[in-house]
Amino acid sequence: MATEHDEYMGSLKAQLAKLFEVSLKVTVPNELDVEPLVAACNGKFGDYQCNNAMGLWSKIKGKGAPFRGPPAVGEAIKNNLPTSEMIESCSVAGPGFVNVVLSKNWMAKVSIQKMLIEGIDTWAPLPPVKTAVVDFSSPNIAKEMHVGHLRSTIIGDTLARMLEFSKVKVLRRNHVGDWGTQFGMLIEFLFEKFPNFEDATETAIGDLQAFYKASKQRFDADPAFKERAQQAVVRLQGGEDKYRRAWAQICQISRTEFHKVYQRLGVHLEEKGESFYNPYIPGVIEALNKQGLVEESQGARVIFIEGINIPLIVVKSDGGFNYASTDLAALWYRLNEEKAEWIIYVTDVGQQQHFDMFFKAAKRAGWLPQGDSSYPKASHVGFGLVLGEDGKRFRTRNTEVVRLVDLLDEAKVRSKAALIERGKGEEWTGEEIESTAEAVGYGAVKYADLKNNRLTNYTFNFDQMLNDKGNTAVYLLYAHARICSIIRRSGKDIEELKNKGTLVLGHKDERDLGLHLLQFAEVVEEACTNLLPNVLCDYLYNLSEIFSKFYSNPECKVIGSDMETSRLLLCEATAVVMRKCFDLLGITPIYKI
Repeated sequence: MATEHDEYMGSLKAQLAKLFEVSLKVTVPNELDVEPLVAACNGKFGDYQCNNAMGLWSKIKGKGAPFRGPPAVGEAIKNNLPTSEMIESCSVAGPGFVNVVLSKNWMAKVSIQKMLIEGIDTWAPLPPVKTAVVDFSSPNIAKEMHVGHLRSTIIGDTLARMLEFSKVKVLRRNHVGDWGTQFGMLIEFLFEKFPNFEDATETAIGDLQAFYKASKQRFDADPAFKERAQQAVVRLQGGEDKYRRAWAQICQISRTEFHKVYQRLGVHLEEKGESFYNPYIPGVIEALNKQGLVEESQGARVIFIEGINIPLIVVKSDGGFNYASTDLAALWYRLNEEKAEWIIYVTDVGQQQHFDMFFKAAKRAGWLPQGDSSYPKASHVGFGLVLGEDGKRFRTRNTEVVRLVDLLDEAKVRSKAALIERGKGEEWTGEEIESTAEAVGYGAVKYADLKNNRLTNYTFNFDQMLNDKGNTAVYLLYAHARICSIIRRSGKDIEELKNKGTLVLGHKDERDLGLHLLQFAEVVEEACTNLLPNVLCDYLYNLSEIFSKFYSNPECKVIGSDMETSRLLLCEATAVVMRKCFDLLGITPIYKI
């Protein structure tokens, strides 16, 4: 029966796994649910390898199976493979490894050329979820967004983009810190500075970070102000109109600042801050209480977590709620109201223990299954620090937090200066200079972050990230522009070639490039499954290197050769895949240099 996914081919690895699944059922009919172990290999023996034989032998020996060791199991798996146009040949090596060589004809015509005609979406992987929440960025109202928020925003956006490409409905959530005791002092300070507080615009208040600091100093130094601030919290939480309006005013000024960063990064989020979940907290805590999970401890109400010596506090001793209360209410809402099957939280690694405890509490409540392999599930995507040249946390010279808007603007300015230096000011329009400087500058900042394993710290260095050599966005964007230039120089209509031309992978370098292109879907799948954007960055950089090897080989001459049409199609396929990689990384491609 046809399914809604028939139009999507899915990953190459997944297609091979389906073939081996059929073979395994015939080879060992009494072993149920044997998962095919298929992996790409280095090309010496084949393109892919099925590695089930050794594991199966350990299960079936002594059970009267008609095999004499793993090599014989491997031979049987090979012989029972269904006939497929994908496969050119198979062989068995060592202790039963089944090596597969893919058909060049299938790779070229059925896969790559079909993608060129029908679009890169036909290569989208198919994860086992329909709806996911990605909770990322999440700055605090009245505080400046810093480089930690930059990492969360960039990583979260890429994860959301990869899931969206994979046909998952993604709820992009900005869980801003817009509720809590700090609003009492901010509101009181606003009333003092601006008796007609609704006239307090972003321009009038000025630097919101300085406003926050000044109100905090006043709070710490003046007992009378502190008391009024504490009363303001009560009035705000009680819903008193004047206080709610003042709170909304402060939130709006912050949002305007946040928007400047999101606009530059091309990131879209829907704000559902702490205040949104506040009304749900009492009901959620009460439901957990009825399950017998909430206990009294030193005046607070807590949930004890097995294996952790400190409890998860859900109601403070003064009766107030905290992060855990809000996070539990948000998780309940996401599971029950938004019907999310995967909830992904992108924050720094310092919050790992909080999320570990919070997820375990949700498992105790039966909201999430006990294992991590079934759905619905919640995942914490932790990331390391951004360091300065001195190896310490990245700050300005006067130890202040670096404003993200200033950081991004500097990247654009430096990128523009490099373009002018290369003489583009004479050749290009002002608009072309500006748009290219933005694409390269912002892309360089994003890629410098994403290419690292997110768990590691990385050093922020403009000179390195804007270098046009090595594993940088600049190098990759220029590589893409060069491919576009090759196609333009040919003078051929690439759309016409897609439909009328024929792609052939005759030379080894052509085949190597074709195979790497075909592995795009499984790379996206791996990056999604493990929530590691650097896997996609590695793929993109390797793609650029493999293309360079192909193009610089005199035997693979493109323009003017008798294989021109085929090789132009291969150039176009490379450009299409590169553009999709850029899109998933939130980077705008450039088409000329």
